Amino acid sequence: MSETTPAPAARRSELAGRLAHGARHRRWYSWLASAVLWVVATALAVLLCDAIVPGFHVDLPLGPLSFAVVLGIEGLALQPLLIAGAVRLGWAGVLLLALVGQALIVLVAAWLLPGVQIDDFWSAFLAAWILGIVGTVVGWLSTAGTDDRLVQRLVASARRRPAELDDAEVQGVVFVQVDGVPFPVLQMAVTAGLVPTLSRWLRSGSHRLYEWTPKLPATTPASQMGILHGVIDGIPAFRWYDRAEDRILVANRPADAAVIEAALTTGHGLLVDGGVSIGNLFTGDAPQAALTMSRRAGRGEITRRAAAQFVASPSGLTRGLSRSVSELLRDRFQARRGVRRDVQPRCHRSWSTAALRAVTNGVLRDVNTALVAQHMLRGTRSIYVDYVDYDEVAHHAGLLRPESLEALESIDRVLHQLELIASVAPRTYRFVILSDHGQAQGTTFADRYGEELAVVVSRLAAADVAVSSAPVEGWGRTRILVDELATGKGVGGRTMRNAAAAIQRRGQDEADAVEAGDRQRSGKAEGDEEFHVFGSGNLGLVYVRGSKERLTRDQLDRRYPALLAGLAAHPGVGFVVVLDDVDGPIALGAAGSHRLDDGRVDGVDPLAPFGPNAPAFVRRAALRPEAPDIYVNSLVDSGTEEVAAFEGLVGCHGGLGGWQDRALVAVPADLPFPAERVVGADALHVALKDILRYCGHRTDVAPDVSSTVRSRPRADRSGPRS
Repeated sequence: MSETTPAPAARRSELAGRLAHGARHRRWYSWLASAVLWVVATALAVLLCDAIVPGFHVDLPLGPLSFAVVLGIEGLALQPLLIAGAVRLGWAGVLLLALVGQALIVLVAAWLLPGVQIDDFWSAFLAAWILGIVGTVVGWLSTAGTDDRLVQRLVASARRRPAELDDAEVQGVVFVQVDGVPFPVLQMAVTAGLVPTLSRWLRSGSHRLYEWTPKLPATTPASQMGILHGVIDGIPAFRWYDRAEDRILVANRPADAAVIEAALTTGHGLLVDGGVSIGNLFTGDAPQAALTMSRRAGRGEITRRAAAQFVASPSGLTRGLSRSVSELLRDRFQARRGVRRDVQPRCHRSWSTAALRAVTNGVLRDVNTALVAQHMLRGTRSIYVDYVDYDEVAHHAGLLRPESLEALESIDRVLHQLELIASVAPRTYRFVILSDHGQAQGTTFADRYGEELAVVVSRLAAADVAVSSAPVEGWGRTRILVDELATGKGVGGRTMRNAAAAIQRRGQDEADAVEAGDRQRSGKAEGDEEFHVFGSGNLGLVYVRGSKERLTRDQLDRRYPALLAGLAAHPGVGFVVVLDDVDGPIALGAAGSHRLDDGRVDGVDPLAPFGPNAPAFVRRAALRPEAPDIYVNSLVDSGTEEVAAFEGLVGCHGGLGGWQDRALVAVPADLPFPAERVVGADALHVALKDILRYCGHRTDVAPDVSSTVRSRPRADRSGPRS
């Protein structure tokens, strides 16, 4: 950077101020033009309602214009009351506001104007939806198709109730997790101009981009536990078998997430000093959390208020629904286009996966942004939020497919929104952008070889197998949004909790059975199967059920003579890992083995294709008490670096191979960050804590007593440890 270039912090402040100028200091004639445009468009919508809605009639010629003006004034006057009532009533208030609030406004306006007649509530309800859709279109046109309108509403709300802080000199930090984005993908997106906000930060010198390496397993639960709590042990995959309790733990199931966090946290997490966790699996010991799986912090009201503010605007709910419907239809079109063009690799994309994309990339993104903005405008010290848009799409489409890159563009637009919000926040905010892991790509194991890993295990062991490999990660995001609103009492609270339970049943991880001799699943598992097999990306976990201790290589060979040799020789398997009575943890391949304790290789090293970190990563995972009896990692194709997922996903993460261990972090250039490659989410946790300390945080937080695991996650429901 030349000497004449402004300092990064000063340049950022100047740039953010210039970007936010239009949202904060619009000229009076600009406001007037927008108001006139809205009134005219609403008047036209009123005429449309008069033509197509039974029971709705307005006198001409002045009726539509007067009705539009009264609606605008009434909405501005009643919105604060509606929001306050919605928050007090819990989820029922938010739902009522979303469904009938605008209809009530329409009814009141009709009551005030003698030239407007509405026969019944349902006529008002339908008219309110038509008016809301028109408001969404007008808002899009008046802001040139950008999200500036949402920013303007949030900024206007903050100016009405400015926050006063006792520690305004302390810089805030917003950690934005772009879930599952590999470092090379972001580099390509910057080069292609697909992420203009991040590109501007990097090219201006305000931020620096680094690559960091997550350890095995490369999954959100393990990485987030490491980033937020400084612990990377205790989580062998997205889901696993707890031998002691004879049950499955699934990280995106709230009850299990609470157990996992209670067992592993040190109590000195990243957000313990007045922070907030938004949209994550774990809290980072934040005193407040919203849309967070483990629920080990204050929750509920903040989420309800954000949702209420979102739906209070005539265009808020219709904006969210229209975006969700758009994502749904685009996913179906893109899936069919991939089949028509024979795009490879690809996986089956159903209406269910399209619906999940509609939720995560539609309304949930806006709710997350509104929550982050609320906390920034209130001056919350540190915020950690997870945007799963790219991860959800890339799982089913692929890493560099147009729809995946479009999801990444959408997150970049969110960064622009947050940049605008930061320019009017009561404290200075710094943005740290990071991914929790990367992703690898390839045709699934089942599609390549005509049988699932569980079928291979059943065939080789001549035993019944329970298998859990259905992609259920996305359902947790939908369920937790409903759960957050299900905190009210009485009939309303019970009804919403029933809805949450229904969503859980739809997305639950019920195991299927594979009977010995079968070549496919054969119904639900009964619980007496001899094996339980899990797919976590291209990492397979094979447990022998009923054993309280991990079986060794000799024990497995005696009980199932063909199993280990058959798995290691399978063309879709890169290596398998077991414990040997004499040699300790050992990786077995089709033509050789790698003894992990001393590095001795016999024959062809099965770990060689997986990079220099593979032996250390595999050894650490293999020695953990929660490790399966057998780890199975798929092959990695030379040249393409494609893998074969044991789930029905074309983009995957969990094991070794491809870009799944190539994560990213973009840090303001004037903040401290290690020059050497960060290896492990626990090491990244330390680096992020150093950033917080530099910004004036954690001055009253005692040093961590330990960053090691003190106990394994158990389903004892004993609650958080002190």
